[in-house]
Amino acid sequence: MTKVAIWCRHQEDNVIGIGPNIPWHIKSDFQRFRRITEGQNIVAGQTTYESFPDRTLPNRNIYVVTLDKNYVVSNEKHHFVINDINFFKDFEEDIYISGGASIYKLFMTGAPSLMPDIVVDCVYMGDLNPNLKGEKVTITDCIDVLNKKYTQVAPDFELDNIVTKVYMRKGEFVEQSVLKRIILEITNF
Repeated sequence: MTKVAIWCRHQEDNVIGIGPNIPWHIKSDFQRFRRITEGQNIVAGQTTYESFPDRTLPNRNIYVVTLDKNYVVSNEKHHFVINDINFFKDFEEDIYISGGASIYKLFMTGAPSLMPDIVVDCVYMGDLNPNLKGEKVTITDCIDVLNKKYTQVAPDFELDNIVTKVYMRKGEFVEQSVLKRIILEITNF
């Protein structure tokens, strides 16, 4: 099993959201996320899950991490409620961790068996949407771990004011077919 974290953050302050909203709208960013995660197992927190159009993403299994034991998903065949993050310690298939901030933090700063093997770090170089109201959501704790425990394994790729970098955990084996597929999806736009 390979664990992949994928996020897009603002360059200056590691903001990934304002309230429940992404504070930029770059079509290629959404397309990159779709291409990397299509056909995969996604892990998302409840707020992130509820931000997906119609609470779904086609051609993916979605594991919704929530404390609500009675939470109802929109597609019981392909969406699953997970109340304990430790469920993923012995998960046998690849997973793509897709947010929000609390989910990233649980994986990045939790037990070593939960830490992502690969991180796709997309950095938005533009301005935040000034019309959004709400609390800024950051992943600074995750970036601190990224800088200490990961090494960049592919050249920077820039598209539409977003620089994408791919990292793997230092000293760990990474399934090369997964890493290669991710890099190809990023660079073949």
